[in-house]
Amino acid sequence: MTQSIARPDVEIHPQLTNPLLADLLHPERLLWTARELADLTNTVTTELTTDLRGVLHFDHDRRWWARLALTDGVELWLLSWVPGQQTKPHDHGGASGSFTVLQGELNEEYRYPGGPVRRRTHVTGEGIGFGAGRAHQVTGAGTSLAASVHAYSPPLVATREYASLADVPAEIPPLPAILGK
Repeated sequence: MTQSIARPDVEIHPQLTNPLLADLLHPERLLWTARELADLTNTVTTELTTDLRGVLHFDHDRRWWARLALTDGVELWLLSWVPGQQTKPHDHGGASGSFTVLQGELNEEYRYPGGPVRRRTHVTGEGIGFGAGRAHQVTGAGTSLAASVHAYSPPLVATREYASLADVPAEIPPLPAILGK
């Protein structure tokens, strides 16, 4: 559940009352770069840690997430990870993205179209921004609970899942909203 705080063009999770979040969302910005998204998730993770922990929940039976904010240009999520919980291999439908680890560690396997599958471990405080063509699979790593903040632009673009990262096509189709422009 989200609500509008201070501005009708910004939806913010009802448990997040710190005005800094609304200031970071720049509702006039309709398309964010991977670098801007990385800066956003890093700042939210660093500056709103206590607020995020008030929203955070861990579910040992299934992955848990909560949308933190939404504008016309960006959506922001908080995800929790029990060790071993993972996403299916997926892309973000042509949207750019970012995530920063709030606590714990995450393993990521990722692939750009036509490239090799690569692996990386992200630990508390680390983040990454990525362009529209990247597919990945993220897994809770280590022995402790993990959490991460994610951002996508444009928002509300459906992900595409794959049986494996080897099945990522040679080219990620463009965003439907961009085709008509």
